[in-house]
Amino acid sequence: MKTIKFVLTALVLVTTFAFTEKPVEGYKVGDVATDFKLKNVDGKMVSLKDYKDAKGYIVIFTCNHCPFAKAYEDRIIALDKKYKKLGYPVIAINPNNPEVQPDDSYDLMKVRAKEKGFTFPYLFDEGQKIYPQYGATKTPHVFVLQKTVKGNVVKYIGAIDDNHTDAEAIKVKYVENAVDALLKGQEVKTDFTKAIGCSIKS
Repeated sequence: MKTIKFVLTALVLVTTFAFTEKPVEGYKVGDVATDFKLKNVDGKMVSLKDYKDAKGYIVIFTCNHCPFAKAYEDRIIALDKKYKKLGYPVIAINPNNPEVQPDDSYDLMKVRAKEKGFTFPYLFDEGQKIYPQYGATKTPHVFVLQKTVKGNVVKYIGAIDDNHTDAEAIKVKYVENAVDALLKGQEVKTDFTKAIGCSIKS
């Protein structure tokens, strides 16, 4: 019954956001992403440059309240555990305005991170300055960056995988495939997919 309710809720949300989403400019694959400095749930400021030994980053815009974001939390933790040690840590960013969506306040971010045991930084995009630069429109929305001599180059944009409702029924793991290719020195075959999730609250 819970699964049915979740699927129905997801379908309603997808339908609603399909008609209300506004075009957002942002990074495209091949662009160089600028660094940022945002507050983590532990109170410390975090930048990409803090990760001296990183080969790249899995930047994920996500939040507390969205059912899509909640459905992916365990998968995001798994991504971080698998790829952080290989040089691609997860950097999660909450892009929502807490005045519009109170459940996504900084204080509740701290609570959620502790409850779920997040292994990655969970940053607050205060003033909503970073997500428009990236062009994020959903939670979750992923941007895989590769550290190069030119800077942090965007190599993949989109969804984490092809099944937001059932982790056991995933057929294509977009983010894993992208990072695996980069670790092998190969080009990412599927470098863009449509992000499925809740609209960012601004």
